[in-house]
Amino acid sequence: MIDFALLSQKTLAKAVEFSGVGLFTGEQAHVRILPSPPNSGLVFQRIDLPEKPLIPALLEYVFETPRCTCLANGNASVRMVEHLLSALQGLGIDNALIEVQGPEIVASDGSAKEFVIGIEQAGIAVYHEVQKKNLKICRPVFWSHKQTHLIALPSEEFRVSYTLHYPHAAAIGSQYCSLVLTPEIYRSEIAHCRTFSLYEEMAPLMAGGLLKGASLDRGILVHGDKILNPEGIRCSEEMVRHKILDLNGDMALLGASIQGHVIAICSGHAANIAFSKLLIQSGIQ
Repeated sequence: MIDFALLSQKTLAKAVEFSGVGLFTGEQAHVRILPSPPNSGLVFQRIDLPEKPLIPALLEYVFETPRCTCLANGNASVRMVEHLLSALQGLGIDNALIEVQGPEIVASDGSAKEFVIGIEQAGIAVYHEVQKKNLKICRPVFWSHKQTHLIALPSEEFRVSYTLHYPHAAAIGSQYCSLVLTPEIYRSEIAHCRTFSLYEEMAPLMAGGLLKGASLDRGILVHGDKILNPEGIRCSEEMVRHKILDLNGDMALLGASIQGHVIAICSGHAANIAFSKLLIQSGIQ
C-alpha cells in the first residue's frame, strides 16, 4: 500500500510555458509554471494586471462554476483552472507559481495531456525534508443534491470511482470507471481524456458569443447517438474518465493530497466544490 503521509513535497525542476486559445474568450492565453518553495502551495498570478495579484488555488477563492471552475481574489480572477490543477495534482506537484496572462487558462485539446507532457519535460524536484500535506478520510462523508451524489470512504490509497449517466445522449449513455490515481495511472489513463458537451447545450452558448474559443479541436461534441469529432473518441470510457480528471482538479483546491476512496455519481464542478468544502468542515484532516 502507498503511505501518503511519508511522501515528500514536490515542485517543478524548471519553468514550463503553455500558449493557446482560451475557450471562453477565444483570445490567446499564456501560462508559465515556475518552481516554488515548500509549503507555498499552488498559486496563480495575473501578471497582466496592475500589481500582479496572487490567487491561491484553494477552496475559499472559488468564485463561480459556470461550466468550469473560476478563482478570484478581489478584482483579479482566472477561469478554467481545473485541467491544469488536475495535471499538477495528478503528478503529485504540491508547490508552483502559475503566471497567467489573461482571464483564463489555455484550453489545449480539452484534456490535461499537454500540461502533463510539459510538466514532465520540465522535470519534478523533490523536497525530501518536507512532508507532503495529506487529507486522510477517517470516516464516511456524504453529499447529495437531487441526482448528484458524492461519498468519501476510508482507504489506504486515493481511489476515484465515477458513474456517468446520460440517457438522453446515446453516444454517452451510462459509463463507470474506478481507478487508483497514482501519477503513473493518471498519466496513462486519465490525462488524455477530453471534455465533452452536448450539441443542444453548446449551440445557444456559441450563438450568444459565450464560448468564442469552442471548436472540435478543444473537446468532444455529442449529438444524440453521434460523436461529431471526425477522429471519434480516444477510448470507450473517455467521457467518464474526463469527469475523474475534473474531479481531481477541483479537489486539488483542498491544498493537500487525498488518502481515501471518493465515489461520485453525476457530479460536476459545483458539486465537487461543495463536497470538498464539506470534507474540510467535517474536520477529517
